[in-house]
Amino acid sequence: MKIYIGSDHGGYELKHYLMKKFNDFEFKDLGHLENDPKDNYPEIAHQVAEAVSRDKDSLGVLICGSGLGMSMAANKHQGIRAASVNTSELAKLARQHNNANLLTLGGQIVSKSQAAKILKIFISTEFAGGRHQARVNNIDL
Repeated sequence: MKIYIGSDHGGYELKHYLMKKFNDFEFKDLGHLENDPKDNYPEIAHQVAEAVSRDKDSLGVLICGSGLGMSMAANKHQGIRAASVNTSELAKLARQHNNANLLTLGGQIVSKSQAAKILKIFISTEFAGGRHQARVNNIDL
C-alpha cells in the first residue's frame, strides 16, 4: 500500500520517525523536506490530499503541530475524509465508520509511541461498510 505523507516543522521529526518505523510500507514524502518554521502547512496538505484523491488505493498521513490545520485544509478536497486523531480508538472508528483515507496527527499532541500505534491501527482497520456506507456517501457530496 502506498502512503502519501507530509508535514510542516511541527510534525517533521514525527514524520521521519514513522517512515522509519513502518519501513515495510511505501511512503511517498511530499514535504516539507527541510525542518523550516516558515513551512506553509496548507500547501503540503493540499499536495497530499490531491495525491490520495487521485490514487484510490492509497492512504495519506499529514502531521503538523496540532493535526487540526492539516485536517481542515485536506478536507477541502473532493473524496478526502481526513480525520484528526489522537487515540487508537479514534483511528479505528475513523476507518471503520467513516472510511477515512487520510490521517492527521499533532506532532505536539501525541508521543512517537502513540503515533505509531495510531498509524498501525489506521492502516490495518477496514471500512465496515453496511449502514455506514450511506453516511459516507453523504460526506462525499
